[in-house]
Amino acid sequence: MDPTGDLLLEAPADGGLTTGAVARLLGVAPTTLRSWDRRYGIGPAARQDGRHRRWTGADIAALRHMCALTSAGLPPAEAARTVLAGTSGAGASRAEEPGAGAPAAPDAPRSARASRAPGPLPVGRARQECRGLARAAVRLDAPALDELLTAVLDRYGLPAAWDEVMMPVLHAVGRKWETAGERYIEVEHLLSWHVSGALRGVTAGRTPAPGAGLAVLACVPGETHTLALEALAATLAQQGLPVRMFGAAVPAGALEDAVRRTGPAAVVLWAQSRRTASPALVARLDAVEWGVRGARRRPVVCVAGPGWAGRQPPGARHLSGLSDAVDTLATL
Repeated sequence: MDPTGDLLLEAPADGGLTTGAVARLLGVAPTTLRSWDRRYGIGPAARQDGRHRRWTGADIAALRHMCALTSAGLPPAEAARTVLAGTSGAGASRAEEPGAGAPAAPDAPRSARASRAPGPLPVGRARQECRGLARAAVRLDAPALDELLTAVLDRYGLPAAWDEVMMPVLHAVGRKWETAGERYIEVEHLLSWHVSGALRGVTAGRTPAPGAGLAVLACVPGETHTLALEALAATLAQQGLPVRMFGAAVPAGALEDAVRRTGPAAVVLWAQSRRTASPALVARLDAVEWGVRGARRRPVVCVAGPGWAGRQPPGARHLSGLSDAVDTLATL
């Protein structure tokens, strides 16, 4: 079933969808749609009050064709000519008898057919915004990625935006990357970069309260996947909880020094794979102490990420997701 079909049916017969709604549907920046309309004539057939764009089902079908061609590597100008030729050809074929010289809708251009550009990402039965974000990532459309990520953060808030939109699309591109060799690496890298930028752009909600327990976040040695920790760091800061984010592949000795110097209430260790998850590191950090004699303190060590599945180290707390991690750390 076409995942956009339900939304197309919602377009009012006398008005159509707004540019913003179509942009969310197709994963295209609104500025891109306006540019295609202004430069190439890929625009709505009618405008409300002569000014505001309203896109009908036929208009959106043309846009989907345009998106498919540009995703396949065709320059926008050539893709627009193909879309417009196909539209006019279809109209002529209805008006003329078969074989009377009516132009047929052209086949996909050779450059599009030969392109090695990735196909769509399988996001399954996810939120509508997931499909838009996935399409923008495959097209390598950086402006659309920024606009869509900002919109989902504003609409849902950080925890829900991460759990229900960002993470499903990241998982989808990861699954594609595993089965398609190097063809999706550029998609994964661009998407990860823009998700990271969106998370870093989240501002702190309030100044941490005096005496609030500090959380130290770090990937275990050899682990470079940081986005989940970045989402956690941004959420904690947004809720006014103090955090130190040390990022990817922190050596064990450096992490021990950081714990002694900062005296955190909790340490969160992220491991993406079982190969990097290290119970020995958990034991080392669990033994770190600081403070004066008779009042020594130790951190609560927490583990997170799929690498710890089925092998939770003794004494460590397992964090099952972003919301669970925030709730657990807030109590410390």
